[in-house]
Amino acid sequence: MIRKEAIKIASKVVVDSPIISANGFISRDLFEVDDKDTNFYMIGSMGLSSSIALGVALKNPRKRVYVFDGDGNILMNLGSLTTIGKLKPKNLIHLVFDNQSHESTGGQPSNTRNIDIYKIAKSSNYKAFKTSSKVGLKKILRKIQNIDGPIMILIKITKGGKPGKRITHSPITIKKRI
Repeated sequence: MIRKEAIKIASKVVVDSPIISANGFISRDLFEVDDKDTNFYMIGSMGLSSSIALGVALKNPRKRVYVFDGDGNILMNLGSLTTIGKLKPKNLIHLVFDNQSHESTGGQPSNTRNIDIYKIAKSSNYKAFKTSSKVGLKKILRKIQNIDGPIMILIKITKGGKPGKRITHSPITIKKRI
């Protein structure tokens, strides 16, 4: 499964909840497959989507908040996992699309070949799940509907596919929409 396929599956489950998406191809793919006012596209600030989502989740405890993150992004800010785990927001759902690559910047390998994000999430008080298939992702997304967070879904994806079109909203517009 490539990133855009996984994003399309996940975004169909997220109806009226905010999605904070990591910079690079993840935001571009989400913009292309499911642009809506509740999406917050990171234009820069690599690694900070989980921190922003934590703030949104704490401010809106009755609304589920989703993070669409990449392996390169999560590695830039591993400390956010321990902060999220300590604060335990029940409404935070963290999806990590892991292709073991910084694909948005040229495909350099990421260090997820050597470390296990799933184990780090579990030891940081997340309820963690992992999959590499479309069927598995759909099952997990159904299963977590009645589970309190923080939840992480580690989605092992393959590199490839045409990246989504560039986001046409300005950063100010993105901020106002959410």
